[in-house]
Formats: sequence, C-alpha cells, structure tokens
Amino acid sequence: MSYWLRIKPVQRARAVSADAIARHAVALLDEHGIDALSLRTVAGRLGVAPASLYSRLDGVDDILDLALDHALDLASPEGSTTGHIDLLTAYYEHLLAHPWTVRVTARRPPRGPAHLRLSEALCRRLQADGVTDVLTTAYAMSNFVIGCATTAQAAAREPHTRANPSTAPLYEQLRAIYEHGPHHVVTAGLVALRRMAT
Repeated sequence: MSYWLRIKPVQRARAVSADAIARHAVALLDEHGIDALSLRTVAGRLGVAPASLYSRLDGVDDILDLALDHALDLASPEGSTTGHIDLLTAYYEHLLAHPWTVRVTARRPPRGPAHLRLSEALCRRLQADGVTDVLTTAYAMSNFVIGCATTAQAAAREPHTRANPSTAPLYEQLRAIYEHGPHHVVTAGLVALRRMAT
C-alpha cells in the first residue's frame, strides 16, 4: 500500500522529517539509481541509525513513494498555465531528468500530492479542450509519455543503428532520411492521441 494512504503518526519528537528523507533519497537515486536505495543508505546520508526511520516508514517502498513525489514537486510541471501537450512534455522532461522514476511508477501507482496535482491539471485541461472521456485520454497520454521516457536511451541510438534493408526495405529507407529526435516523437504522439480522443 502507498505511503500516502497510511501516513504514520509520529511518536518521537525528534523523528526525521519525511521531507528530509525524500530529499536525501532523491539525491541518492539521481546519483546511483534505484538499486542503491535502502533504509541503510538513506539513513547514512541523514546521519541517523536505520532503525530511526521506522518512526516514519514501513520500508524501502515508502522511501520510493516519498522520493517519487518529491522529485516531481521540484519540477512542478502542473504549475504551467499552458495546454495538456506542454504539461505532458514537461512531465517527459522530468522523467528523463530522473530516470529511476519510470521504474518506480511501473511498480507503484503514484498517490502523492504532487502527482495528484499533475493528474488533476491534466484532467482539467482535457475537459476544457472538449474531451468527453477524460480519464481514458489522460491514462493513454500519460502512459505514452512514461513509455517514451522508458525507451529514451534506445530511441536516441536508433538513428545510428542500421536495419537489414532486405528484411524491411521501406522502414530502412524512411529511417535513413528521418531527421527528428525522441522529443518530436513524444509531441507527435500526444497530438495523435488527442485527435483520437472523443
């Protein structure tokens, strides 16, 4: 269960703050990735014993929930006054800046306040744009962006990786003259999804 659905009441007056845990966890994840995260490594950065974190947390998954939301809150894509395409493009940039967030989102649905504000902002923009099935469209667009961020490194190498022209002649011909990068694909995909939305 998400940390945000069962926040522990703090029993100790000098308990480490959730914000401090989140800040240090984001720094650790940005530097070393998700495999380096543990209660011990975060506690070490905070200068406390690992056991002291249990006044706030049940385990590593809670740290991931806190870090995921803290990283998005720093980017604050939901604060934009522009449309849904720009909002989701900003979210894509956020995911690229913090590659570990894609893995966390894949295993733990985000329920923190920053992610809920982003979801609300997206739904409101789609509704204002005349979309009737707002939630399906929001899910399709956000999942597309997450998928693009997941494959961003491979997509960047795609123009330099040859395909066998005898197996896929048209694909190889088109790919050889294709001049757009991953960011263009994200924007074009979002526009196409919006056109298909009812």
